[in-house]
Amino acid sequence: MAPSQQNDSDRPAGPARRRRGAPAPEPRPRVLDSLEGPVGQQEPDPPAPPAESAELTAAHYTRPVRRVVRRIVQTLFFRGMVNRTITRTNVVDPAAYGVKGTCVVVANHSSHLDAPLVMSGVPHYISRDLATGVAADYFFTTWHKRFFTQLVFNAFPVDRRGEGANRGLSKKLLAAGVPLLIFPEGTRSKTGRMAPFQVGAASLALATQVPVVPVALIGAHEAMPRGTSWPRRGRPPVVVAVGAPLRARGNENAVGFNERIEAAVRALYAANRHMIQD
Repeated sequence: MAPSQQNDSDRPAGPARRRRGAPAPEPRPRVLDSLEGPVGQQEPDPPAPPAESAELTAAHYTRPVRRVVRRIVQTLFFRGMVNRTITRTNVVDPAAYGVKGTCVVVANHSSHLDAPLVMSGVPHYISRDLATGVAADYFFTTWHKRFFTQLVFNAFPVDRRGEGANRGLSKKLLAAGVPLLIFPEGTRSKTGRMAPFQVGAASLALATQVPVVPVALIGAHEAMPRGTSWPRRGRPPVVVAVGAPLRARGNENAVGFNERIEAAVRALYAANRHMIQD
């Protein structure tokens, strides 16, 4: 069975006429043909996360009231804002609809559009309680950033220093039935090229014996690159490609599993790049 596709474009075919005296449209950057290549200057070591980011428990993410409020806010934010600024196409492997238990969702990361694109692109059973891993040293430093990311993205803090400030929370969330969205590169790419995956997501899935759902985001960097606060004009095209779930093999270690996960995301990107016409 072929992957299902959904395109929300409602623009008329053919070039639109420009009124006399109107400014010329902003040129659209060419979407990367592949994720290979330099990823930009290496990121400096992140600061230590705030102490309060380590005080959250799994119960915070499973309250029915939070689910209802989050669903309303996500509908307003994703459909009312995000989907009105881009032209998106969803491609979902039928096997992804078979994931009925908890899982780890992984994706390439190059834009602030990435989390809303993934959360509104994966099957509903996954997205309903999907919690997004965010940098504790950035999103949990002020009350308004913490409030917004937890409300919209069901965010849980990730200590990028690896010093254990939030150790154990991700496993507790999976044990409580909360799927996790993790960006294994650790930070947004400056160039759109994908950095090597860190082994954390693979190790977590291996330790908890849950499947990994790979997602490739194509065109998100060009639609809203790092350093910008709003998508480019003209509703730039973006493809969200959701692949078949991956499980660790019998004697596979975390490094080998991580390599397969990264390869799956790259393969999804290459297989669906043609859907965006430059």
